[in-house]
Amino acid sequence: KNDMDVMRHQQDQLKYQLRVQAAKVKDNRDKIKVNKTLPYLVATIVEILDNDSLNDGEERDEATGETTATAGSKSAVIKTTTRQTVFLPVIGLVDAEELTPGDTVGVNKDSFLVLEKLPDEF
Repeated sequence: KNDMDVMRHQQDQLKYQLRVQAAKVKDNRDKIKVNKTLPYLVATIVEILDNDSLNDGEERDEATGETTATAGSKSAVIKTTTRQTVFLPVIGLVDAEELTPGDTVGVNKDSFLVLEKLPDEF
């Protein structure tokens, strides 16, 4: 009988955790939808950087102590149509393997995260 109670309790905990995670996923999808709304800022990829070559795979933000680049990930340098050159430690929603220098991309006007690769005719 005791084992049954323990298993029911574990099952209830897992169901609760599943509901919490599902709510987080929904919130994040809503945030992505809001961030993908137009207008985009048009930018050009200048360079794709491999973070394995950056300071043993990580850079520490002195103010927060957070790592801004992780080993195995990619970062990018973009040039926007407003003549800003921006380093992106995290590229965004487009996989780095799909991007090459010279590609035209749509970026969020505030965060500069790459939201989508634009066609060459753009």
